Amino acid sequence: MPPFEIENVNSLKQWEGREFPATDWFVITRDRIQKFADATEDRQWIHLDPERAEHESPFGGTIAHGFLTLSLLSYFLKQAIQIRSGVAMTINYGLNRVRFPSAVHAGSPVRARVTLLSAKASSEFVDAAFLIHVESQSSSKPCCVAEWLVRYYPQ
Repeated sequence: MPPFEIENVNSLKQWEGREFPATDWFVITRDRIQKFADATEDRQWIHLDPERAEHESPFGGTIAHGFLTLSLLSYFLKQAIQIRSGVAMTINYGLNRVRFPSAVHAGSPVRARVTLLSAKASSEFVDAAFLIHVESQSSSKPCCVAEWLVRYYPQ
């Protein structure tokens, strides 16, 4: 599904409270989990050892790192909304709250539901707070719920 289009950064405020259409599904492969483990030095067996994870973990197989799921927020936000004009630069300003209610099994498709909580303009930038629910096809509970702060610098 194409992203929801917003005319410009200054019109972001009119969409406060809006949940945008869900993103397309994105598969978190074992290869991606391995690369994330290599990049972060987090090589815990629940992520990388399929045989052990099948027999010893409560998840019945390998799972993605919670931080891998969290790191996909910028990808999902771009899939959910597109601000057509007026943005020179976008930065990750931080997170207010993050939870991982369920695990993402290796090979599972995930997608996001994005809601704009607030947009506050100043003379130099626009701060937006998004509530993002990442859901997996393998669980009825979301696998990540995050309140993410994004700062937009206008052109």
